Amino acid sequence: MPITLKRIYDEADSSDGHRILVDRLWPRGVSKEKAKVDEWMKEVAPSNELRKLFHGGGLSWAEFEKQYQEELKTHIEELRALAEIAKTLKVTLLYSSKNNEQNNATVLKEFLEGMEAT
Repeated sequence: MPITLKRIYDEADSSDGHRILVDRLWPRGVSKEKAKVDEWMKEVAPSNELRKLFHGGGLSWAEFEKQYQEELKTHIEELRALAEIAKTLKVTLLYSSKNNEQNNATVLKEFLEGMEAT
């Protein structure tokens, strides 16, 4: 099944399948009821240090991607479990970033798809 991405601020839909929040912090202004999150995997989100560096402008997108991929390698068991879920259910990774192309969920999705290929 494909893994899709969606901003948590967008309306939840039954076609989202299994909704997983992949941010370390709960998004501002979103109630747990409105979010309709099935799972919150903050352990696979970027570390606080990496997140702050990137959002503070201390890292380029390319450097953030590289460092985040290194962090993801330390969570292989959690990611394997997530990849298993995605084999049978549609999975939507939820993120709060305003940038739809350059955010942790896009890196995580790519990483998971790379795991499936191996």
